[in-house]
Amino acid sequence: MNIGEIARRAGVSRSTVSYTLSGKRPVSDATRKRIQDVIDELGYRPNAAARALKEGRTRTIGLVIPPASRRLTHMQLGFVASVVEAAARADLDVLLSPSGGDHDRSFERLLSGGRVDGVILMEIRLEDSRVRRLQNAKLPFVGIGHTARAHEMCWIDVDYTTVINRCVHHLADLGHTRIALVNRSVELMATGYGPGHRARDGFVAALAQRGIQGVDLECGDDAAAGLECVTRLLQDHPDVTAVATINEAALPGIQRGLEEAGLAVPRDFSITGVVGRTWAEEFRPPLTAADVPADDIGTQAMDLLLERMVDPATPLRNILLAPPVSLRGSTGPVRSARPDETVRRTPS
Repeated sequence: MNIGEIARRAGVSRSTVSYTLSGKRPVSDATRKRIQDVIDELGYRPNAAARALKEGRTRTIGLVIPPASRRLTHMQLGFVASVVEAAARADLDVLLSPSGGDHDRSFERLLSGGRVDGVILMEIRLEDSRVRRLQNAKLPFVGIGHTARAHEMCWIDVDYTTVINRCVHHLADLGHTRIALVNRSVELMATGYGPGHRARDGFVAALAQRGIQGVDLECGDDAAAGLECVTRLLQDHPDVTAVATINEAALPGIQRGLEEAGLAVPRDFSITGVVGRTWAEEFRPPLTAADVPADDIGTQAMDLLLERMVDPATPLRNILLAPPVSLRGSTGPVRSARPDETVRRTPS
């Protein structure tokens, strides 16, 4: 039972229930009684970790998200939504703060003046100054992602090395011997973006393990970049028959580029990768992918942060997830052209 269910039964908003429990804002006697009746009926008890937080704190956490100039992917939105939901269950507010690019001042404001009791940090780089800044500030924090020094912080992350490795092996099992990795943007990779570098490691290792060839491409995080990327790929490497990607935002453009080249998925070309579960299921055809459980990751990140907010001396915990590759409709056996057939690989 959680605050959302209490709000539904009492006919009030979630925030009204939160204010009733915390006393942070006034609530009318009639509304308070209605909420209390539901609480008594359900036998609700507030989250134990939340109760353990000392009074006088802000009861607000910071969630550091990618720059506001970038549209969040389905996966990133899943992280944000699940963190906000988990925080509400613990009667905590969430302050969103963009980071990166021109947003360093926003991150500094988040840390200054005691505005938050803890921080969840997204999009972590192999060498990340924000991690050192949080450590120096002695503020409890958790990463969705981790630096090159895995044991220096508390985090939950996807094992991109393993899951991309599995994607390549799946394509190789289908007979594909020329495979491309569509990674994240040049700019993001240059900053040391952890998932991109780990995905590349898994890709290179799988190619060597299977004795096949591959092309490693960096691609901007939007549909237009995906279209440009796959068009260039087909022109420069016409023997490539499959793509593995961690670039969720580029997928619609990749699909469009294949269509414009006259290639059907999966008859002529296969696509797989690492994306959010909902996005994989909604893709057409449904995407064979290692489905990232974004909702679960956000919830677990919040649980880890609550532990550290209650007791900063709690040993650092690391959770590494390697979801299996869910087989759907976007991958198939490599197609061998008949002697009298030429597969069109460039836009007309």
